[in-house]
Amino acid sequence: MSTVSTEVLQPYASALMSLAQSNNLSEKFGEDIRSLLSLLEGSEDLRQFLANPLVKPDAKKAVIQQIAGEEMSPLMHSFLKLLVDKGRILFLEGIGKQYLARLRELNQTVLAEVTSAVPLSDAQQQTVREKVQAMTSARSVEIETKIDADLIGGVVIKVGSQVIDASLRGQLRRLGLRLNS
Repeated sequence: MSTVSTEVLQPYASALMSLAQSNNLSEKFGEDIRSLLSLLEGSEDLRQFLANPLVKPDAKKAVIQQIAGEEMSPLMHSFLKLLVDKGRILFLEGIGKQYLARLRELNQTVLAEVTSAVPLSDAQQQTVREKVQAMTSARSVEIETKIDADLIGGVVIKVGSQVIDASLRGQLRRLGLRLNS
């Protein structure tokens, strides 16, 4: 585990989880974090702005206030401002992911990272969810989807360190290996 993970991400994620649990806001914080991560993922400019040490803390807080809007919990707002004050806002993505991992653990939920050639329908996502649930005995399954046209067809499902490659590319690769032997 990296030093950044041990010294920065874990303590802040733990503090956020403690704050969430003591205020009965674990799920609300999870929603807030998911929307923040989605914003960060969709905007390189926002990531660079928050990480830029030359940008004044007040400017960062103003942008956070703007993107957070009214839907975000006031406690989450305070936490984000604390990250700005401590010069740790650039670690927001890592802290958020650590928090979500702890929340999944708390809820006995597993994360299935599903990569497909085309977007999956709701029915297909439900099928994946059921198969992963049967495989892991988790209470529930959270799905994170990615698109990779190189797969040609099918899906690759990653749950922890386990990878299930049901893609056409994977099948062709395995067929090629058998033909070569």
